[in-house]
Amino acid sequence: MRYDWRGLLLAVLLFGMVGIGIELLLLEHTEEFWQWLPIVLLGIGIVGALALAVRPSRVTVRTFQTIMLLFLAAGALGLYLHYTGNAEFELEMRPSLGGFELFKRSMMGATPALSPGTMTLLGLMGLICTYGHPATQRR
Repeated sequence: MRYDWRGLLLAVLLFGMVGIGIELLLLEHTEEFWQWLPIVLLGIGIVGALALAVRPSRVTVRTFQTIMLLFLAAGALGLYLHYTGNAEFELEMRPSLGGFELFKRSMMGATPALSPGTMTLLGLMGLICTYGHPATQRR
């Protein structure tokens, strides 16, 4: 029995996007412009994934790939923002802090420094899902 691995991966990706979107809303990740970015991207990604599932074409695949690249960028930006926010807080509390101790405390701060990496993982899953997609093949 053959399984449609693209369809299965797309279903897991959709599940992840919905789950992370709900989590961000429940955490009230909505105070600043930058906090809205992953929520908006997740909404766009869900629409893109559904379009890809319903009508796979060259345009939907390329559009979805572009959205997934934006997920990668958002993940990197989020990692930077979470880390620097934690580092600023730690330096306010302990101005003499530096080196590895500052890094460690910033990584373990109130804002989960590595959680934006989830956007990166979702983006990579989406790109894997569309890698060599039949709809992009020239006829």
